[in-house]
Amino acid sequence: MKTTLIRNKIVSTIIFAAACGIALAVLTPDGHLVRAQESANAAVEPKVIEVSAKKYEFSPSQITLKKGEPVILRLTSTDRMHGFMSRPLKIDTDITPGKATDVAVTPATAGNFTVICDHYCGTGHGNMKMKVAVVE
Repeated sequence: MKTTLIRNKIVSTIIFAAACGIALAVLTPDGHLVRAQESANAAVEPKVIEVSAKKYEFSPSQITLKKGEPVILRLTSTDRMHGFMSRPLKIDTDITPGKATDVAVTPATAGNFTVICDHYCGTGHGNMKMKVAVVE
């Protein structure tokens, strides 16, 4: 009988210790429960900036990004194939009409940069540029 009581106390103590360990593993310092799914959902999605291309222009013609902050540039064309290229920003892609092209960009350096269309689209092609300002 005494052995059974001791065994029950030991088992109870082990269960209590395990429960405390689990509670400590899932509690934040302020006492709120944390769930892995909630943490995953709380991850910040990159900002999406829509950029449209048509003969001789990008719209908007200028955007501002923050250094080190990831963004998605969602590129579309309303008329024909265009290019979207900036060596300093490490961007070089094609914009196909009727299809959105997403480009992930995380600027590493502050400054002013130019994006050009690198697919000849007619006599105004040389002026088809977009300014990108990257700020601290």
